Amino acid sequence: MIFFAHILFWFSAFLLVYHYVFFPLILKILAASKKEDFAKYTQNEFPKVAILLAAYNEEKVIEKKIQSTFDTQYPLDKITFYIGSDSSTDATDSIVNKYQEKFPQLVFRRFFARTGKPEIINQLEKETDAEILVLTDANVFFEPNTLTNLVSYFKSPSIGLVGGNIINIETKKDGISNQEKAYLNAETKSKYYEGLLWGKMMGAFGGLYALRKNCYSPVPKGFIVDDFYISMKVIEADKKAINALDALAYEDVSNISSEEFRRKVRISIGNFQNLFAFKPLIFKDLTTFFCIVSHKVIRWIGPFLLLFQWVSALVLSLYSSVWVYILCMFSMFILSPIFDLIFKKCGIHLKALRFFSHFILMNLALMIGFFKFTIGNYSQTWKPTQRNQ
Repeated sequence: MIFFAHILFWFSAFLLVYHYVFFPLILKILAASKKEDFAKYTQNEFPKVAILLAAYNEEKVIEKKIQSTFDTQYPLDKITFYIGSDSSTDATDSIVNKYQEKFPQLVFRRFFARTGKPEIINQLEKETDAEILVLTDANVFFEPNTLTNLVSYFKSPSIGLVGGNIINIETKKDGISNQEKAYLNAETKSKYYEGLLWGKMMGAFGGLYALRKNCYSPVPKGFIVDDFYISMKVIEADKKAINALDALAYEDVSNISSEEFRRKVRISIGNFQNLFAFKPLIFKDLTTFFCIVSHKVIRWIGPFLLLFQWVSALVLSLYSSVWVYILCMFSMFILSPIFDLIFKKCGIHLKALRFFSHFILMNLALMIGFFKFTIGNYSQTWKPTQRNQ
């Protein structure tokens, strides 16, 4: 029993440290001498592009989204911007209708029953014959060269999907936006290195990515995380998925822990949907196995690894006073969200403590998402996360 508890504790700890520390370091080292060698379109070569957006109650951001999209260096005669409203109940529809008069390239479709983002994108994709699809979110705002930099990589026929580089703005010390920004920055680097090394970026950020229309696979009914599903289908088809750091866009992240927790539970459900859907892909080849397990699978089982560590420490504390101390320290780590809440109510914001708290809460969201997935308690529809604006 003692031997097994030791093995379980240290193996679980190793997997977590490997995922969060050693895996990103391995990618960085391997990519250090690797240079981008992708062919790129020039200004007069750009193909037709269809921008696809599913919106639900986005009146606060949809106007800025439309303006930033058409304020572009990309040839306007090669752009069609499709917006599907998922039965919005605010002013989203009227704002979009107003801009149709200004931009004839804007196509609006209203869905009169809640449908869900994946199904709306599936429907919008059927309407276009554009060679390149750009999928984006309402709260992700483009720079004038975002589309040109994003689409330019498709000159290389081996490229199937290109992810954008989303910069998170307006962080605040009184919430979790700093912690989310740090996490997303680390994710961007890992995705870039995966694409640079093997063309196997582990899932584009759903806020901005492009793919060839002939690489688009309709998202199955009931699936939640469409961006990961679409990305994996591209890799499954032996096309490259990369991240373009020069395709900059800006996103206002959430600062409210409860809002982000709700979003992470939903994403967790989608993660496990995709894990079971792509089980054969994990064993496609060595690099695919390395990326999926190192970047995704270990994170998704993270809450169970933490639980294994706590139970092992509890068992070992019955036999050793040293493990009593370790158990107490580990329990304080697990309870860090409670301590962070107490300090926050006192107006005290400890950055390190909030990182611990955020880590624990996001793992709790993963665990809840797993159980919701297991019992089938989820819906494809969504509502926008409250953001800093």
